[in-house]
Amino acid sequence: MLQRAEPQDFERVLSSMCTVPHPSAREAAERFLATNPGDPGTYETIADLEREAVDYLGDITGLSDPAGYVASGGTEANLQAIRIARNRADTDDPNIVAPVHAHFSFTKAADVLGVELRTAPATDYRANMEAMGELVDEDTVCVVGVAGSTEYGYVDPIPAIADLAETVDALCHVDAAWGGFYLSFTDHDWHFGHANIDTMTIDPHKVGQAAVPAGGLLARDRSLLDQLAVETPYLESTDQLTLTGTRSGAGVASAVAAMESLWPAGYEQQYETSMANADWLADQLSARGHDVVGPELPLVAADLSMPMTDELRDRGWRVSKTGAGEMRVVCMPHVTRSMLRSFVADLDWY
Repeated sequence: MLQRAEPQDFERVLSSMCTVPHPSAREAAERFLATNPGDPGTYETIADLEREAVDYLGDITGLSDPAGYVASGGTEANLQAIRIARNRADTDDPNIVAPVHAHFSFTKAADVLGVELRTAPATDYRANMEAMGELVDEDTVCVVGVAGSTEYGYVDPIPAIADLAETVDALCHVDAAWGGFYLSFTDHDWHFGHANIDTMTIDPHKVGQAAVPAGGLLARDRSLLDQLAVETPYLESTDQLTLTGTRSGAGVASAVAAMESLWPAGYEQQYETSMANADWLADQLSARGHDVVGPELPLVAADLSMPMTDELRDRGWRVSKTGAGEMRVVCMPHVTRSMLRSFVADLDWY
């Protein structure tokens, strides 16, 4: 089976938030495949590279002295952020407040950590601050904002969310897993330099073009990460703060290689290309009578019917739907104008 199998062809993948790794990222991942950042005392080189990765992510997110690590992805990073918030709080009944469009990983985190998840409705696809304000109380340990939502690519009012968190002495966590590598080249207020954010998720293995898995968890202050530390008496290092423990250094090295190659000019060029592609597709769909959401970032959602979506899937297009039923197209680095022209042509055929 393995000899006959081929990896995913990205020529018709339109809804994924992962992409083809940058060539330097692919090469670095292979070289560091057998290293373990979970044992930094033994694997010193990959430990140094992880610190370099965190520094790059700090540059991207407006944090001059970042703390953090390369996680397996946004799910782990979001869970760890909620774990930090729960562990530092003085309550026996913790809750977190998030907009309804927060990633499903927060549902997982609440379940695993025994924390109540309260979700507020959105207005125009962004967090409704009045509704969020009604949900916080003295047991709120974290208030969550999303900078580039999974379904629509919209950005919550992050400074207002950070201000709300401060009113109840809760942490502010921003999920910029997908949007962060695009948002640097917009005028949105979304990062540590714009608001009193405590923790952030940002994934190099999405728009950052690192190999999977390479997520990112950042904290404004190293003391926040101390909430995660457990003793590791049989390792050369004395404690560990990651969730997965043993993990391949492939993701770490790949993230450094991608960011070293692309930050900032390469990512800026990619944002401009991807945004232009998203705008073009939105115009094409609108001209054909479809209601279109966005694009605010390079993601387009449109009200294509389910039979039409199924027909497109039958033609090999990998497309998914939002919770409300719109088809969503994510203009990742592998999505070219030529691909989108072919997609629209198939749409016209149907």
